[in-house]
Amino acid sequence: MVKRVVIIVLDSVGIGELPDAHLYNDQGSNTLCNIVRRVGKLEINNMLRLGLGNIDGMYCFDKFQNVLGSYGRFMEKSCGKDTITGHWELMGIVLDKPFSLFPNGFPMELIEKFKREAGVFEILGNKPASGTQIIEEYGEEHIKTGFPIIYTSADSVFQIAAHEEVIPLERLYDICRVARRILDQEKDILVGRVIARPFIGKKGSFKRTPNRKDFAIDPIGNTVLDYVKENGLEVIGIGKICDIFNKKGITECVHTENNMDGVNKIIEYLKKDFEGILFANLVDFDMLYGHRNDVYGYAKALEEFDMRLPEILSNLKDEDVLIVTSDHGCDPTTESTDHSREYIFAILYGNAVRKNINLGTRKSFADIGATILDMFGIKGDVKGESFWKDIKNC
Repeated sequence: MVKRVVIIVLDSVGIGELPDAHLYNDQGSNTLCNIVRRVGKLEINNMLRLGLGNIDGMYCFDKFQNVLGSYGRFMEKSCGKDTITGHWELMGIVLDKPFSLFPNGFPMELIEKFKREAGVFEILGNKPASGTQIIEEYGEEHIKTGFPIIYTSADSVFQIAAHEEVIPLERLYDICRVARRILDQEKDILVGRVIARPFIGKKGSFKRTPNRKDFAIDPIGNTVLDYVKENGLEVIGIGKICDIFNKKGITECVHTENNMDGVNKIIEYLKKDFEGILFANLVDFDMLYGHRNDVYGYAKALEEFDMRLPEILSNLKDEDVLIVTSDHGCDPTTESTDHSREYIFAILYGNAVRKNINLGTRKSFADIGATILDMFGIKGDVKGESFWKDIKNC
């Protein structure tokens, strides 16, 4: 019996365009292999030994003969290509209606309602933008006026940026809660996250701080996390996991500063004695490199994670299963700075997992969640088809 499942999401590490990628203007996207093509070579041999390079369609790596794990690629069944959609599907929820996007900014009636209920005289921005660019554009005016900066992106997000010395953190969080409440009351739109985006500094040297806070929509149904928690097991969320699931199904939340801090926290918890799920998101791939089209930064981050992987493996217990996966793509080699509609990968490792099993191409991310429930012997009403019987080391 498996006692602990360790899920590590390498945020945005997609492995090739999905068949419907053209509907999202993502033709040609392949986050991982396009990075390899651009930089020449990636030193990620630890992930390759677990099976990453043997996955269907993974043309950018040589195949390993003696792979240590099971592996496969997964199609996204939900509509969309964002973080919440990807994580929810991983845990058994498939969305047939995509989250709302705002390529022209938010409707004025929504903004006016926000201003009234949040006690805000005026706002700045109200358009899609890069988070670093918009604070450079409006940061000085924000300092002079005190008006919050409102913006969105290719994701379903209502983002509020404010200088920490102009709008204190607790006030910023309060107006984000107002925005979340207003959006939840809207019948015709579905917004995934309201995000507080605090920053510091002065014009020319503005810098976002680690005090970001997400106010997510509740999952629309029970997830794998809920069922595991209801069965008396721990569900520990590391990084933005608690925000993505709005703490639903989570027993403990752990904040992280960056990828390597996330790895440190994973190892710290692996040394503890608990049963259940350890679920981590490493966001730097997406936030710092994918959205900024920083190919070499992305490549270095992948190599840094791979260098830490042996440390993670050495701290696994006999009844642990490790799953390294992703949630969508964000190809830094394309002109777009948005997420890309791509296959994700999963590599699974542990004493309970058979070696060198190719799962092929699965029809939904949710197969991973269904498999996790099977590992624990827990029943739950989630989407997806378990492949536990195919990889279980009897």
